[in-house]
Amino acid sequence: MSDPVPFQVDRLSALLDRFRVRATLFHTGALCGNQAFEAVPGRGFLHVLRRGEMEVRHRPGETATPRLRLAEPTLLFYPRAVHHEFVNPPRDGSDFTCAALDFDGGERNPIVQSLPPVVRVPLDAVEGLRPALDLLFAEADHVRCGSRLLADRLFEVVLIQLLRWILDHPEDAGVSSGLMMGLADPRLARALVALHRSPYEDWSLARMAAMAGMSRSAFAAAFKDATGATPAAYLTDWRLSLAASMMRSGRAVKLVAAELGFASASSLSKAFRQRMGMSPREWLAANA
Repeated sequence: MSDPVPFQVDRLSALLDRFRVRATLFHTGALCGNQAFEAVPGRGFLHVLRRGEMEVRHRPGETATPRLRLAEPTLLFYPRAVHHEFVNPPRDGSDFTCAALDFDGGERNPIVQSLPPVVRVPLDAVEGLRPALDLLFAEADHVRCGSRLLADRLFEVVLIQLLRWILDHPEDAGVSSGLMMGLADPRLARALVALHRSPYEDWSLARMAAMAGMSRSAFAAAFKDATGATPAAYLTDWRLSLAASMMRSGRAVKLVAAELGFASASSLSKAFRQRMGMSPREWLAANA
């Protein structure tokens, strides 16, 4: 595969500013025998296989790979709730460092929605990852002042580096459509980043196409092919995802509508009901 085209825009910061992810270290060291990780809605996992060999099992139908065989240091990333089981020898098991991931917005987090159920990447494939991992292992392996908090933050650094790699190698990561695929296209990325930064602005098709340096018809076709949505539908979904996150944090519907470019609170409520199948008040009660 040829080297990825250099980008002149930051494709991740606006996303992660709006939809934060929190990592929590919960294991470091050997894992012997069978270890199951239950599927919890809104929760993902990031496992780092440091040494050893093992098998990973998934339930039928949850992933395209019911079984994985790991034989080298590897990152194993589950962006959303997927039951998985590690199968190790009863003694001298594999050496792992693991974190739980909580994404703002849960299953509706736009990054989560655009990724496959599991991403498997050899550690050596991600450029610049080793220094962050060395720091992570040093903090995870020794109890010192603030070591657990620092390990959590370092796991988040590792995740960002992994997301960078996915953007530059979407096919290798198993990404075929959605937000991450759109951001992998240098032309579409310019328009998408602008939408993410300023969702409240008036984004006509002509303006988005101009940001990408394309004609309207070419932009619309390329956008739909990469993301699976029309530009207008994507913009609406992005605004509604932000609205859900903002309302969940306690912001009033009227203020959210004004900040995100909706004509009124009623227009936001109407769009919300069309996408979510319930009003903002009903949705908040259901997700309390």
